[in-house]
Amino acid sequence: MNNSKNNLSTDQLNEINSSINSSSKTIRPVAPGIEKILYQVFPALDHGFVRVVDYMGDDQAIVQAARVSYGKGTSRVSEDRGLIRYLMRHRHSTPFEMCEIKLHVKLPMFIARQWIRHRTASINEYSARYSVLDKEFYIPEEKDLAVQSKLNKQGRGNILSPKDSEEALFLLKRDAEKSYETYEYLLNENNKGEVIDENRDGLSRELARINLTLNTYTQWYWKTNLHNLMNFIFLRADSHAQYEIRVYADIIYKIMESWVPITAEAFNSYRSGSVELSAEAINVIKLMLAGNKVDQKTSGLSLREWNELHNYLK
Repeated sequence: MNNSKNNLSTDQLNEINSSINSSSKTIRPVAPGIEKILYQVFPALDHGFVRVVDYMGDDQAIVQAARVSYGKGTSRVSEDRGLIRYLMRHRHSTPFEMCEIKLHVKLPMFIARQWIRHRTASINEYSARYSVLDKEFYIPEEKDLAVQSKLNKQGRGNILSPKDSEEALFLLKRDAEKSYETYEYLLNENNKGEVIDENRDGLSRELARINLTLNTYTQWYWKTNLHNLMNFIFLRADSHAQYEIRVYADIIYKIMESWVPITAEAFNSYRSGSVELSAEAINVIKLMLAGNKVDQKTSGLSLREWNELHNYLK
């Protein structure tokens, strides 16, 4: 049974309330920002969510770990914010690995398949061999239905016409409902655990699930360190990433801002808000600054990189 307000089961709600109502003293450092949102549910898409289950470390832990390497440091890195920005700017990843976070995520299976390509994490997923999956599917909003891009083989183009959108939504809903109906029939069990027909045997859960559509929701606990979390956000919050996984990456970025605000600021400056230029591109900029005219053919850049550079400089 699911709570429609926040997409949590009754058991999950009871677990969260129990955790919130029971507190314990600790002598370890805590991050005040993330403490305020601990266990809080952040809705994603139509039935999904992200919530913080646990964490370790904060901005100060990064500074502390770095100073083990650098000693007391010099005047340019002695101040905490300056040190963290220095580490981010020069890609010193190890101090960021000292912080870890564990998230509870509910997401469509096709997004889970993209997500799991980030292999530097520990994952424990809801077992459809052990339990019956909920009757919940991701159905896009009409504004998110688009044709295949002609420029990007793995991206979307223009929005579908109202007529085509209506048909697409109908087919997506129909196929998801039908596959789940078949799933329950094969199990001979509904999502409440009730036997459908006492006179026949059901197929095992591990086999009955194979006919489900990829928009069926699954859940997992995902634990990773801050360095790998930032790599995830960098790739999946990018405008070229699929919209559905961007929704989750944007939520996780906001969580990171609450958890390690100084690191999030540095990440914005040197990763997500910056660009990476080749040696050839830097040479083109130097020539332009010196007043020289440079064209694509003499620049040493491919047409694509040339266009990207000019877009950066607008």
